[in-house]
Amino acid sequence: MEGSKTLQLPFRLLYWTKGFAKLTRVHNLLFLALTQYFTAYFLVDVHNGQRAYLTDIHLFLLVFSTVCIAAAGYMINDYYDVKIDLINKPRRVVVGTTLKRRYVMAGHVVLSLFGILVGFFLSWKVGAIHCSSVFLLWLYSNNLKRLPFVGNLMIAVLSGMSVAIVGIYYREHEFLVFTYALFAFAISLVREIIKDMEDMPGDRTFGCRTLPVVWGIYRTKNFLYVLSAVFIFLMFFLSGKLGNQTLITYFLVLVIPIAFFIVRLVRADTRREFAYLNNFCKLLMLSGIVSMVFF
Repeated sequence: MEGSKTLQLPFRLLYWTKGFAKLTRVHNLLFLALTQYFTAYFLVDVHNGQRAYLTDIHLFLLVFSTVCIAAAGYMINDYYDVKIDLINKPRRVVVGTTLKRRYVMAGHVVLSLFGILVGFFLSWKVGAIHCSSVFLLWLYSNNLKRLPFVGNLMIAVLSGMSVAIVGIYYREHEFLVFTYALFAFAISLVREIIKDMEDMPGDRTFGCRTLPVVWGIYRTKNFLYVLSAVFIFLMFFLSGKLGNQTLITYFLVLVIPIAFFIVRLVRADTRREFAYLNNFCKLLMLSGIVSMVFF
């Protein structure tokens, strides 16, 4: 019997590890880390062409602490959303199945504290941002995500801040970094609303008052059209202020996929189509990260 338990232990560890990776959205965390490294490498550290920040231990700690905060945010979000996810995404449910609820909460607390402590080690500004982010992510999971637009706005702000924090810490080329932060904010806001349209069945069942539930699909789509137009205008306005031809060219080219997105949004009326638009927003975000290379 003891030998059998010993043989089962590695399989249990593998099972738990897969569950933890699924819970914390490892692919999203890798994308976040890549975004911050690209921001530092291509936007911030361009003053002498030596790319010194790439091997800077402080950049590693900044990225690592941000990833810890984000992972903790995913954990607390799934902790509170088990019942809703059982309707919207039953195959992705980890809390209470693969991992016990108390382990998920303990992981959230440990990762949050670690991220905050590392943040304060780097600077009081980073520590304050991380501390605020942990509180807002908890508030979002516990309450705000069930309210129309407020939760969407908060997640979009935190997405933009994950880019802006690199410029805040190094204090170089901040306007350029903040322009990209606004881009991240805009795409994240649109994507969060699209996700709410995709998740309407579970949200409506459990009384979540998201925009699609309160306004309906038609009015929510109209709101997204207006948002998209405003953000495109802001992107061109800020890139014009920078006087950067590369950035202006990128946003001109970006109009094509955004127009495609709008056409698909007009026609979308099923969960599958909204899931497609959700993934398309991820590609738009990735294109923004890749565009940093041209600086």
